[in-house]
Amino acid sequence: MSKSESRNPISLRYGENAMKDDSQLSNSMLKRTSRRDILKWGGKVVAASTLAGAGIPAMHAAEDNTIRLALIGCGGRGSGAAVNAFDSPNGPVKLVAMADIFENRLANAYKVLSEKYGAQMDVPPERRFAGFDAWQKAIDCLRPGDVAMLTGYAGFRPMQLEYAVEKGINVFMEKSFATDPPAVRRVIKAGEAAEKKNLKIAAGLQCRHSRNRHELIKRIRDGQLGDIQLIRAYRMQPCGPLGQRPPTEKDLHWQIRNFTHFLWVSGGLFAEMNIHQIDEICWLKDAWPVSAHGIGGRVANSTDRGQNLDSFTIEWTFPDGTKAFDIVRWLSNCHTEFATFLHGTKCAAQFSGSHHEGTVHTYKDQRCERDKIAWQAPKEAVTPWQAEWDVLLEDIRKDRPHNEAKRAALSNLADIMGRAAVHSGKIITLDEAMASNFQFCPNIDLLTDDSAPPIQADAQGRYPVPIPGQWTEI
Repeated sequence: MSKSESRNPISLRYGENAMKDDSQLSNSMLKRTSRRDILKWGGKVVAASTLAGAGIPAMHAAEDNTIRLALIGCGGRGSGAAVNAFDSPNGPVKLVAMADIFENRLANAYKVLSEKYGAQMDVPPERRFAGFDAWQKAIDCLRPGDVAMLTGYAGFRPMQLEYAVEKGINVFMEKSFATDPPAVRRVIKAGEAAEKKNLKIAAGLQCRHSRNRHELIKRIRDGQLGDIQLIRAYRMQPCGPLGQRPPTEKDLHWQIRNFTHFLWVSGGLFAEMNIHQIDEICWLKDAWPVSAHGIGGRVANSTDRGQNLDSFTIEWTFPDGTKAFDIVRWLSNCHTEFATFLHGTKCAAQFSGSHHEGTVHTYKDQRCERDKIAWQAPKEAVTPWQAEWDVLLEDIRKDRPHNEAKRAALSNLADIMGRAAVHSGKIITLDEAMASNFQFCPNIDLLTDDSAPPIQADAQGRYPVPIPGQWTEI
């Protein structure tokens, strides 16, 4: 990992081994990343004096104009988002409540954040909640106009979003946002309700806030690349398999803790990770795909006990007939690549680089080679992770429209289409996906610590794996 990548928020939200429980946030990691070496990247964006003239909504008319936060989901990505909020020049903000299903994740996040950002932490024991109903208790600690940070598991995201909107609370929700089509529709509907209430909803597709990507989008819309004929995205990196569940670990807890291995909790590793690449594809096309099909599988000697396949190749077709591909492989000792490219009738370009960096340039022709670069964007002053929080907080203070729910949900639906096409071995259309009533866990809103796990392992401790031609999820 390069020096610049080590300071990127990626190290807090994802880490190189995406299969590990993201509760592995440590004080040493926070110090290493500091995330706020990022102020070196650019806390200069908005001077403190700007806030003096900002239009502060009435609900934040208290003497210190502090926006209060509730962190719901205390793993690495939630703690990382809190750091971005703390470091924004559009504060002040204060964390006043924390919630997680698991007490140890909550305690670890509280310790690390308090050591580094104690002045912005006001979370006494009575506002630290653990358990399946912890999220609701945390939201109840907020006032209208504060921000609920929904950074836990995608399977639970729709009901948490609905509740926050009902209470008049602004929302930051991490990706992904839904695991199946009915959940996508819930997110869209909640976003519509939020719009009527003038609530702000930010979605954790941070690449949409990349200055370099916006510059290339402008050049594309200006016709510098010609008509876009092909987009190809790659996420090929080693990710480990799920091992045997310890006999001392409750099965329901095991599935939730290892969320990327279970479709009902997260949508699976592909949906959880590749939503970024798919959102980039849809952004570049300024459209949603009308169909998806693809292939994928597992190596013959796989020891993985989870539900994921270890390779995917998916083709989306857009309304104008053009194609976009996402190529994925999670295996060790193989070629690795993490980038998005596009090809226009005039020339090609790179839109995204390793670990979502704003590696953006155009080429002289269709050859995506370093010596063929025609124009190259500079290194970004502010990371996209920081930028998304800067924009959200500024829009709250200036009471400007900010609602990313529908766009995020539709990118999630394109994600679901691709996954379903590979898992089922069928071509999946947008209309089919949007109309589908398939659910991985119909009673997910009602789960408690005493609930039976939604799926069961076989005698060897292996959970159901999609088999094309037999599997259905649309």
